[in-house]
Amino acid sequence: MEPVLSFLTATSGDESLLERAYSEAVDQVDENGETDPARARVLDAAYEQFCRMGIQRSTMEDVARRAGVSRITVYRRFATKDALVEQVVRREFRRYFDRFLTDIQRAETAADRVVLGFVSSLRAIRGNPLIGGLIDAETDLLVSAMISDGGHTLATVRRFVAGQLRQEQRAGNVPDGLDVDHVAEMMVRVSASFLAIPSRLVDLDDDEQLAALARRFLVPMLEPPAPPG
Repeated sequence: MEPVLSFLTATSGDESLLERAYSEAVDQVDENGETDPARARVLDAAYEQFCRMGIQRSTMEDVARRAGVSRITVYRRFATKDALVEQVVRREFRRYFDRFLTDIQRAETAADRVVLGFVSSLRAIRGNPLIGGLIDAETDLLVSAMISDGGHTLATVRRFVAGQLRQEQRAGNVPDGLDVDHVAEMMVRVSASFLAIPSRLVDLDDDEQLAALARRFLVPMLEPPAPPG
């Protein structure tokens, strides 16, 4: 298996895992429409196993034992360990996007949604026992993966954020002249840098600090620049 952070660029078919999760969240595909209880049980057990022991040190036998099913049952649902890892990670990305959308619905203004979205994103990823734990343990691999995929991962998240900003435009909450793609690009790159490179200035576990940072530097991006002269 590839290094544990290969989930950042892992693909299933023509889409990356991140893209599939993004599409499902935007289209509100029912994640709970699982018709195979044994498959759902294996996914839950795999998530717990990977969080406790790590992906590389876990085997299909470990997952079967934790799920209380036979090894054959696991292999019938997931032909390889890679296939199982992909599905577990895709589900976590989907939960990240769902939580992001839920959190920003609590806000009353576009500015508040930018702040909540920034704080929620960092909290959701860093607080995830699987993804956040891997990022903390393998920061160098994270940076390498983000660079070596040609910006594919960042572009996926940027499209998601740009889509939210376009909704704000249609609702009249931000100016029509706002370049949502470039604003989304900058917002995503700021968030990604905090995830990939530890800060000695900002406490990423302090929501109030993160919110203040977003209000000072991200919210002003919602206003297009004044014309020259």
